[in-house]
Amino acid sequence: MKDQLNSDLFDPRNEMDSDYSRGSAGSGGDFGFAFNDSNFSDRLLRIEIMGGPSDCLPDGEGCTSIADWARHRKRRREDMKKENVLDLSLCPEEQVFNDGQPDMDDAAGCENQDEEAVAMVEETQSGDEDANSNESSWNMDCSTVLRVKTLHISSPILAAKSPFFYKLFSNGMRESEQRHVTLRINASEEAALMELLNFMYSNTLSVTTAPALLDVLMAADKFEVASCMRYCSRLLRNLPMTPESALLYLDLPSSVLMGEAVQPLTDAAKQYLASRYKDMTKFQEEVMALPLAGIEAILSSDDLQIASEDAVYDFVLKWARTQYPKLEDRREVLGSRLARFIRFPYMTCRKLKKVLTCNDFDHEVSSKLVLEALFFKAEAPHRQRSLAAEESATLNRRFIERAYKYRPVKVVEFELPRQQCVVYLDLKREECANLFPSGRVYSQAFHLSGQGFFLSAHCNMDQQSSFHCFGLFLGMQEKGSVSFAVDYEFAARSKPTEEFVSKYKGNYTFTGGKAVGYRNLFAIPWTSFMAEDSLYFINV
Repeated sequence: MKDQLNSDLFDPRNEMDSDYSRGSAGSGGDFGFAFNDSNFSDRLLRIEIMGGPSDCLPDGEGCTSIADWARHRKRRREDMKKENVLDLSLCPEEQVFNDGQPDMDDAAGCENQDEEAVAMVEETQSGDEDANSNESSWNMDCSTVLRVKTLHISSPILAAKSPFFYKLFSNGMRESEQRHVTLRINASEEAALMELLNFMYSNTLSVTTAPALLDVLMAADKFEVASCMRYCSRLLRNLPMTPESALLYLDLPSSVLMGEAVQPLTDAAKQYLASRYKDMTKFQEEVMALPLAGIEAILSSDDLQIASEDAVYDFVLKWARTQYPKLEDRREVLGSRLARFIRFPYMTCRKLKKVLTCNDFDHEVSSKLVLEALFFKAEAPHRQRSLAAEESATLNRRFIERAYKYRPVKVVEFELPRQQCVVYLDLKREECANLFPSGRVYSQAFHLSGQGFFLSAHCNMDQQSSFHCFGLFLGMQEKGSVSFAVDYEFAARSKPTEEFVSKYKGNYTFTGGKAVGYRNLFAIPWTSFMAEDSLYFINV
């Protein structure tokens, strides 16, 4: 029992989700029967509910949705700033964590126990005069006491659940005064604090709506009850997620304790946004209006369905210019927040050249990013895979390839003795499997003599329509009357030598929208091409 109670105090992470079952009736960790019961309590907790010019309703009261809760909380914070009202959320912590705590003898001179019970800060004073003076200033700053609630509490139970209460109960009060402890809170915090105190006894909550759970979560953060924060986080994760709620969860206060306890909730919010907006082209206006945290969540995904990393770069630039009109602000957010989500090594060299001359990036930052990308491109394929594997275990994903709509290619260009280029396209076994029975996948564009071209891989029927097979085609981007003559050659690596073997070659005059290629590149059925002993899948 002792270890179970102390788990919250000594290591907030010890109480895992599975421990929440202790809140059921009859379980060893359920002390709900002792809540506010004098027979099982050693102290009196006096809760002074303070009123003031700002709205005193809880953020969650009267709110039927996450959006209402967010608007209400934002409006209340703005009102408090305008009215220059002291943030009462700081009061308990200032009282408890006051430096220069008196020893037992210092406190012995205080005769008015009732006065000391009114404000805990008086317990840190050395005499009545200072205490009364401090109380007077409190009335000025914190407005008036609307009402008072008195509860019977068990200090071991609260101290085991909360470092806040542990420090409060071990601050050296005299024996005769240990039964009286006072907290001052905003009226907006009353319902949430009562839920929190009940949770510390019973490991369960009576509220189930998102706005009410968020109120309790904020109270649990304030009073350092990590187990309740995790409990609220779990309940919120089980509620239906919306763009509004996901963005709100990412905008919660970021204290160290809260960041740890609510990490599963923020992770779920990021995953929701990344999944919902993985095809950004379907939600262009909606995505453009998202705040920075939402954009970061989307761009961190490996499954982003976008044409190419060039398109990611173009989107980030467009979003930053819309949200941050001032160049100085834009450079700051691009350099410190968003650049790490752009996978520059998978951008085309043509686009990387534009990055170097882009005024939106600090030149030193853009030069470093482009240089790193070019070094990666120059690495051998096995070294690129090694770098990507190393980064897969970290938060930095710059060497991880996304699921682009247009597959990246590696291009080697020659100017002499004539203009030509060698284009390398790699397709994974699972990518080919997804083409069956009639799919196709396109490469990113590459250029020859200023003309744009692309490759497309198909699963199609052979010329006699007797079986499926793998086809590969070369197409020209521009449509219209433009004509362009090229000599071409298709080659593929195969086992056991893993060297490129020429399959077909020829010459073709392209006109806009036309393509040349072979419906059955390997002259074998699809089943043989995809078989486990296929000659054409290397390093799988």
